[in-house]
Amino acid sequence: MPRPVWSLYAYQLIEPDEQLDLFACREVRLHLVARQLRLGGHADRTLCGGLLPAQPRWRALDNLMLRDRRLCPDCLATLHAQRQGLCSNWVDA
Repeated sequence: MPRPVWSLYAYQLIEPDEQLDLFACREVRLHLVARQLRLGGHADRTLCGGLLPAQPRWRALDNLMLRDRRLCPDCLATLHAQRQGLCSNWVDA
């Protein structure tokens, strides 16, 4: 059975730890990251363009996590744009 072109499997969630990274997000937010790196893209960036923490805690992404109030609104907007094919930095699943 073929997988759909777009799926949540193409992304991962990073959770902030007790000590927030000074160079990454300074808020307690959950961010989304593309699972597969793209040639010519930024490997160390979240969907919203922020830097990854030095030691990110990775989590699989599911539909329930998309409702979490701590989820970065810019990451979520980029995810929805990619899902609809409106974003130029599309991630192949």
